[in-house]
Amino acid sequence: QVQLVESGGGLAQAGGSLRLSCAASEHPYSPYAVGWFRQAPGKEREFVSGISSDGRRLAYGDSVKGRFTISSANTKNTVIYLQMNILEPEDTAVYYCAATLSQSRAVARSDLSYDYWGPGTQVTVSS
Repeated sequence: QVQLVESGGGLAQAGGSLRLSCAASEHPYSPYAVGWFRQAPGKEREFVSGISSDGRRLAYGDSVKGRFTISSANTKNTVIYLQMNILEPEDTAVYYCAATLSQSRAVARSDLSYDYWGPGTQVTVSS
């Protein structure tokens, strides 16, 4: 069973930066497609960013575009980073990493497209 673990969350001031990491326990024959989602109290889970299995396509939610950057440490996408800059209090949420071994050239924005999930890491941005 694939396990994902997020790290790097914490407390930041508005305008500051944090970098989240997501590490997969298994190194598959085919690369993962990976997505980052977040959920704030009382709100639905929201797509933040994703990378396609071939690593050629990146996608961002409208609320983070231009501030967040997703990147991969290797061609199998077993370690994924989310660099978060110019943080806003509205970015406060639990951030989840999700992965799937389904191969696609597109980035999946629906949480239903992902098979494996990490436990989440809290990000809190103070004003």
